[in-house]
Amino acid sequence: MERGIFRCPPQWLPFLPPQVRCPSPQELPLSRWALLALTPEGARAADGVQLRCKCLLVPGDCPVRTTAPFVISYGLSARDSLTLSGVRQPVLCIQRTLPGPDGALLEPQEIPLGELPGPPEALLGLLGLRLLLMPLTKALFLE
Repeated sequence: MERGIFRCPPQWLPFLPPQVRCPSPQELPLSRWALLALTPEGARAADGVQLRCKCLLVPGDCPVRTTAPFVISYGLSARDSLTLSGVRQPVLCIQRTLPGPDGALLEPQEIPLGELPGPPEALLGLLGLRLLLMPLTKALFLE
């Protein structure tokens, strides 16, 4: 099964985990995804498409059609599984237990982010994708 991010902004490409690809609109409904992340633009473009995946990472306000056993929302709402907090430094908040790298579970926690290549709210999809695919060995995981 594959891992992908739909409608990935070009500036995110250097930060994608190596096993993640950027599918075309035609590939989106044809593949069976282990993990599929939708950017806000990707969520709008995928509206009405039946997505087949094990885990789907989507903006919190995204209506999706999927049979995914895990749907993980990201955004600035308290209802989202991944959100942000912090006054002086951005902090990624895991609101509920999530499936993590290699089948491990990610427990609710707060992860200080440090320097980021853009506004944290604009990077939530990328941060979520990295969180779900890469072990967290240090607080700054966009290095």
